[in-house]
Amino acid sequence: MAKAKKQPFNVKVFLNTVDGGRTVATYPKDQKVFSQGDPADSVFFIQRGRVKVYVVSDEGKEAVVALQGNGDFFGEGCLTGQPLRLASVSAITESVILRLDKAAMVRILQTEPKFSEMFMSFLLARNARVEEDLVDQLFNSSEKRLARLLLLMANFGKEGKPMPVIAKISQETLAEMVGTTRSRVSTFMNKFRKLGFIQYNGKLEVHNSLLNVVLHDNPHLRNRND
Repeated sequence: MAKAKKQPFNVKVFLNTVDGGRTVATYPKDQKVFSQGDPADSVFFIQRGRVKVYVVSDEGKEAVVALQGNGDFFGEGCLTGQPLRLASVSAITESVILRLDKAAMVRILQTEPKFSEMFMSFLLARNARVEEDLVDQLFNSSEKRLARLLLLMANFGKEGKPMPVIAKISQETLAEMVGTTRSRVSTFMNKFRKLGFIQYNGKLEVHNSLLNVVLHDNPHLRNRND
């Protein structure tokens, strides 16, 4: 007798059944979810949409440090004893976001092993992404950093079907993420479009041929294989 196929753990369905300490809200584009310096008392899960995580210096200079999308968590610093938010988060598309009080999040981590396993995998993947971002900044040109960012935004390299269409994101935001100027981002985007790596008309479509920009002549990888 054939065994029944094991259904994968659906975090969105599971979180919608959590009893107590849970709220869901819709954030229009540009609305803040929380601000730098706010009390860190909850964890958030993006059901639909995309947000940017950014910090503001004492001089008022803003830097985007991450973009988060469907199925991502943010605000988990509260679980490590972080009393205040270290960054601000705002929606860059209309977003549906679930908020879990810290106490509720701790409770389900302690009582739901499947969720705990999934959440740990998410944190490990994010940590690996941070390390890759650091290598990217140290070794790669701004053109390669932009290509990698676009591929990550389009979901290339993740499990599941790639999502080639990206909601419109300003070149200023891309420049902040890459660590270059808006004019250089504009130059690279025009180059990628002429080469057929991307298409954009209100929304951005990224083709896997853009991988050639990222994979070509990476010195930190080449030296490892010498």
